[in-house]
Amino acid sequence: MPTVLIIDDNAAVAIALEVLFSLHEIEALRAATPEEGLALLARHPVDLVIQDMNFSADTTSGEEGTALFRAIRARHPDLPVILLTAWTHLDAAVELVKAGAADYLAKPWDDHRLIATVNNLIDLGRTKRALQQRLQSEQRQRHALESEYDLRGMVWQDPATERVIHLACQVARADVPVLINGPNGTGKEGIAAIIQANSSVRNGPFVVLNCGALPSELIEAELFGAEAGAYTGASRAREGKFEAADGGTLFLDEIGNLPLAGQMKLLRVLETGRFERLGSNRERQVKVRVISATNADLPAMIRAGSFREDLFYRLNVIELKLPPLAARPADILPLARHFLGAQARPLHASAQAALLAHNWPGNVRELKNVMARAGLLASGDSIKVADLGLPAAGNEDAVREPDRDAIGLALSRAGGVVAQAAADLGLSRQALYRRMERLGIARP
Repeated sequence: MPTVLIIDDNAAVAIALEVLFSLHEIEALRAATPEEGLALLARHPVDLVIQDMNFSADTTSGEEGTALFRAIRARHPDLPVILLTAWTHLDAAVELVKAGAADYLAKPWDDHRLIATVNNLIDLGRTKRALQQRLQSEQRQRHALESEYDLRGMVWQDPATERVIHLACQVARADVPVLINGPNGTGKEGIAAIIQANSSVRNGPFVVLNCGALPSELIEAELFGAEAGAYTGASRAREGKFEAADGGTLFLDEIGNLPLAGQMKLLRVLETGRFERLGSNRERQVKVRVISATNADLPAMIRAGSFREDLFYRLNVIELKLPPLAARPADILPLARHFLGAQARPLHASAQAALLAHNWPGNVRELKNVMARAGLLASGDSIKVADLGLPAAGNEDAVREPDRDAIGLALSRAGGVVAQAAADLGLSRQALYRRMERLGIARP
């Protein structure tokens, strides 16, 4: 049950409020003086305070209430406070609202408005505390990861990314193949590098081969090497990626592009550690940790006969799924600032809103390119929307029309503080309120 502290020297007022709150399942504590109220606050957890502005007879200056409010704010900076006043001039109350008071109500008050305000503030306070606790928990987990593992400078903020990183660190020491699944440009190679850096072969080589960047007839030569004359243009013997990665890790990106003949040889290497160069009958022995990645639907390829089922299960002992950037929005701004560099211009609030609103079909790779362009072309003291070159970037109205999800995300990040959410979206507070009303989003 939520608890409200009433600080008022008028016993009739305090009792009336106590009865009103009891009818709405809200517990009320009472204090007749500022000193008694502060003492109760020190002993009891409270969700909200309702305080009078005058406590001495024939006093209407509001100075006592101002002093009490500032004392509460100093001891409990996040505790919502409603000011209750019977005097005519509300200048002091308005100033205290600007200083952080949640609201002010005149005596006699409207019961419905008071209960609605109290319930909204209690819900908002609980949401903010839950958010703070979650953020503190995430920070503790992040610090534990950073202190225990080598994360290779990975930049992230979103819990979805952290779950992938945490699992990657957990499986790093297991000498088994890992398959990283996710769209192009999401950072799969970075996850592979974390696995290598925390594995038992972290001091060995980390070799990368993009199977989608080579003609199919050259992939086998890249993987296993070739003797001179093994194919047209092979004028001398060459070492393959497996030999280069001996004692370390081989990262095979876009594994779905490996032709069937190469798949068969790869399966044999995974099972025995043995292979032959193209054009050679001599077996070579290697010990290599294989990490593969794909953006393809490998089970669909198996059904179509273009990918070997036995190889899939061999590669897929551990599977890590890295979501697209749009599905981990908390990563967007930290990555954008990282790509700009420490000495770069700051991001204007409207540019931040545009980055968050974009759906990033090219994922992290696209974001990196956008920020490189913005860093080169921006001419003002901050990076604006037009500097980003995103679709409709020149149309400020388009950027200023966040949808329901974008507004909800901004409010969540701001802990329900509308002014902060509006700034993050590049809107005025009044403009955000109008959009919330139009979209049916309840005011915090």
